[in-house]
Amino acid sequence: MTEHEHVRVAVIGSGFGGLGAAVRLRREGITDFVVLERAGAVGGTWRDNSYPGCACDVPSHLYSFSFAPNPDWPRTFSGQEHIWDYLEGVADTFRLRPHIRLNTEVMMMRWDADELRWEIETSNGSLTADVVVSATGPLSDPKTPDIPGIGTFPGKVFHSARWDHDYDLRGKRVAMVGTGASAIQIVPEIQKRVGRLTLFQRTPPWVLPRADRAITGAERWLHKQLPFTTQARRGLLWGIRELQVQAFTKRPDELGIVEQLAKRNMYRAIKDPVLRDKLTPTYRIGCKRILLSNTYYPALSRSNVDVVASGLSEIRGHTVVAADGTEAEVDAIIFGTGFHVTDMPIADRVVGDEGHTLMETWKDGMKSLRGATAAGFPNWMTIIGPNTGLGNSSMILMIESQLNYMADYLRQLNMLGGRAALAARPSAVNGWNHRVQERMKRTVWNTGGCNSWYLDENGVNTTVWPGTTTEFRAATRRVDLSEYEVLRAPKPAEVVPISRTHPKKRSAAKKVEAGA
Repeated sequence: MTEHEHVRVAVIGSGFGGLGAAVRLRREGITDFVVLERAGAVGGTWRDNSYPGCACDVPSHLYSFSFAPNPDWPRTFSGQEHIWDYLEGVADTFRLRPHIRLNTEVMMMRWDADELRWEIETSNGSLTADVVVSATGPLSDPKTPDIPGIGTFPGKVFHSARWDHDYDLRGKRVAMVGTGASAIQIVPEIQKRVGRLTLFQRTPPWVLPRADRAITGAERWLHKQLPFTTQARRGLLWGIRELQVQAFTKRPDELGIVEQLAKRNMYRAIKDPVLRDKLTPTYRIGCKRILLSNTYYPALSRSNVDVVASGLSEIRGHTVVAADGTEAEVDAIIFGTGFHVTDMPIADRVVGDEGHTLMETWKDGMKSLRGATAAGFPNWMTIIGPNTGLGNSSMILMIESQLNYMADYLRQLNMLGGRAALAARPSAVNGWNHRVQERMKRTVWNTGGCNSWYLDENGVNTTVWPGTTTEFRAATRRVDLSEYEVLRAPKPAEVVPISRTHPKKRSAAKKVEAGA
């Protein structure tokens, strides 16, 4: 970076949110921007998560940008390598590379109230920006529990999002901790080659069959020759999920039918009644993320797999101990324990207009206006902010809605003219958050009887959007200026000219110059 570099917009992160923001900025005619990426390549979570079996649980044609359709998806549910390749393609197709600064980690961002801009310190120098768009995503920083004895474990330890491909699992005794979306993909893959696999399960997930198949050459040819067929396929997938979400958000009692389908899926693979009992959830389906797999249950029924229906509580040498006292000797521990979702790590690196970090401001829970802006942090917004997650559809739909909001935010700033900033009013932030949480009360995520990663430490759901993607798009189509305070740069103090013949005026001028 050059000394004293200044840009109109600084985007943090280069996953779907960051690359989408970059494309939208260019489409809005804004070329004075940078994308700051701490890693050595674009891709976000699809670059970082390269564990065996990693794939998306949203259909490929829906899990992609509407403005960058891909007629060449090889499967209905794409694997990690294909999604990462898609994102690399987006960076190339939309000529984003000149804007992207790889291996550039943001260390701190501070709001300069006098200059109405953000001062950004990175691992490669400093710069300033009028607007910051934080697209670090909720699935970027792995969460590893602090288990007593972990520091003295003599074997191998790693998180699923930081997979050690140099470590050979063949014949090893392995502990898999967690039964979330990553674990149910990892277990069937590693079960085939480990000596023994011990799965530590605090809460069993609901698992439905995965309707995955190869997309035929004829289908791909059709999508290339007639692009509207790709749009139609995407529209159908979207419409089905818009109808399904009503059960999650308004009528959780209707989900009992889906539970029966999930139980049938389990019973087909698991014949042991004791194991079935361990794997049967006691909460309403949908309360925690519904998982899709055709291979998870068959893998658990294999003779080299033990399911411990308890969390990992202690490590003594090579011995791992569950909360219920179960012990196992292992050579490696793999944590599939998720990410820092409700305590966004980047928030500790953002200092607002009153000198407080965003983490301090959010100490009682994350709150934002329309999932984008926070009180006390002018011209700073998030992509995939609080309460913008989805429990049953594609996050790309939500990201594109937030990009609409970002674009109108920048248009409003331009219309104001001169140096200006928009500061979210606390009353608007609180009002929006109150409406979201009131709607949340009837959803399956709050009434389903589980403790999911959607909830923060206070038991508040600060993660999921309690409605349809259509409703969110309508709510973020335009920036309502009544929800913001317009900030202007302070005018420079007027200096009174010093008179050689009037001593009193001379002393008065000194006071003005001194800031009196």
